[in-house]
Amino acid sequence: MKIIFLTTLLVLLSKCSTSNQETIPPTTSNPIVSISSIPVTEGYDVIFTISLSHQSTVATTVSVVTTDGSADLTDYSPISTTITIAAGQTSATVNVITISDSLAESTETFSLTGTVTSNNTLNTTPIIATGTILDNGIVASEVDFWLTKGDQSIKLLKQTNILAFNTTPNVYQNIEVNDTQTYQTIDGFGFSLTGGSAQVINQLSVAKKQELLQELFGSNSNSISISYLRISMGASDLDSTTFSYDDMPVGQTDETLNNFSLTPDMGNLIPILKEILAINPNIKIMATPWSAPVWMKDINNTIGGRLQPKYYGVYANYFVKYIQAMKQQGITINAITPQNEPLYGGNNPSMLMEANLQAEFIKNNLGPEFQNAGINTKIVVYDHNCDRPDYPIAILNDAAANSFVDGSAFHLYGGDISALSTVHNAFPNKNVYFTEQWTSSTGSFNGDLKWHLKNVIIGSMRNWSKVALEWNLANNASFGPHTIGGCTQCKGAITINSSDSFERNVGYYIIGHASKFVPAGSIRIASNLTGNLHNVAFKTPIGKKVLIVENDGNSSEIFNIKHNGKWITVSLDGGSVGTFIW
Repeated sequence: MKIIFLTTLLVLLSKCSTSNQETIPPTTSNPIVSISSIPVTEGYDVIFTISLSHQSTVATTVSVVTTDGSADLTDYSPISTTITIAAGQTSATVNVITISDSLAESTETFSLTGTVTSNNTLNTTPIIATGTILDNGIVASEVDFWLTKGDQSIKLLKQTNILAFNTTPNVYQNIEVNDTQTYQTIDGFGFSLTGGSAQVINQLSVAKKQELLQELFGSNSNSISISYLRISMGASDLDSTTFSYDDMPVGQTDETLNNFSLTPDMGNLIPILKEILAINPNIKIMATPWSAPVWMKDINNTIGGRLQPKYYGVYANYFVKYIQAMKQQGITINAITPQNEPLYGGNNPSMLMEANLQAEFIKNNLGPEFQNAGINTKIVVYDHNCDRPDYPIAILNDAAANSFVDGSAFHLYGGDISALSTVHNAFPNKNVYFTEQWTSSTGSFNGDLKWHLKNVIIGSMRNWSKVALEWNLANNASFGPHTIGGCTQCKGAITINSSDSFERNVGYYIIGHASKFVPAGSIRIASNLTGNLHNVAFKTPIGKKVLIVENDGNSSEIFNIKHNGKWITVSLDGGSVGTFIW
């Protein structure tokens, strides 16, 4: 009896259980698709989550695309892709990369819009979510600022000032840079690599010499990237002895130039030039004679005198042989001048060559010889002080000579730097070069920094020069070597103290404020002068703007650098120079 009752009860319970299961319907309704994200700090990915309200028995596909808001392509990497949520799953994620731009910004946003491309959902319109990018709190300057102070407390050092362009009005004076108004293309900035310079640099240890050459001519962060050199054809007064490439015993001549040889430069100058070219193969080189071989002159002396007319053709061939011989050494001479300081015959060596004589030499001999030999080296006339612009103008007024001449070169031991514009305005199709200015062993760092930045760098550039060159690159602690009667006070940009020691002088910083930031191929652009703030501006081949400013006054000045309707506000102590790059 008990067994029958228990069996009946189990049957009833079984039926009840089956009945309850049948009343729970399966999930067959279509899900709703949504999209969401949380804010992130710039530099981290915004993670968007695409969710289903419940599982689906089939895969769900959503096409997603980003749309700019206050954030744009400088702030995040756009995407356009398709996301799939697998059957039986309820979500999938998509990452959008954000960019850390190191600028002070408010919170920025962009959108991710999704369009459901499968038919298993209830969605009929696109879904959308906001990507929020929070500033990381790190601020970088929009403008790099390199400074040298006249008191030497700061020398060509990058400043940490945060300089950001803004439009907040102020009462300060403006230097406005206009890169739509352009002037001359720049060939470079540098020095004369004299034979004496090469000699003392070669006295450094191998490691120290390579360190110096990389700093002077390389492109590393600590380099000043010199881009133009001037060298002497034969000796200058900053060689240890006088020589030419075809010296003969007294009373003998060599009109066929059979004895021509670069041997005097093979020990120091040419090896250094090869090392420099290995560092910067694009550096430009101008060559200049201080004197012709003495047997060609009307006095048998390295000092003064003139080239005898009967040797004009031979001397032209001397130039041809020199350029060809240097080319065989792997050294291209981009330009020559017929004579260094042709109106001064008191140096050792030196030679006089008045304007009418230089014109005769160029049009009848040097120009045709270059043409016949297929030489493209530029002929640049004059190469002397700004007090005689009539000299190059006289040569350029000679149509026959003019046809062979690329331009004219200047020094500033006399006259005013505006003489370069005088010649440019008379012959705007001819180039202008500034090729020499010394710093003296008796000069002050402060005085030389101000004067040379104002005149040699800023002044020559604002007056159409393609180059700005200081005089001697290097010397020893006694301001040598030099010839007997040569310059005893010429201070190089570098002093070589020993085989493992050198120091940087004011000339290094004068040139470095330009050469480090204004490469060859840059173009001068417009900038206005205001008060004591002498300045010049450039646009580099990669589009950067560079402004060099020298405060010629004695006190600090606050000013705006204005470009494209915005400006930064900066200050510069009296006697200081700043280079600004953006």
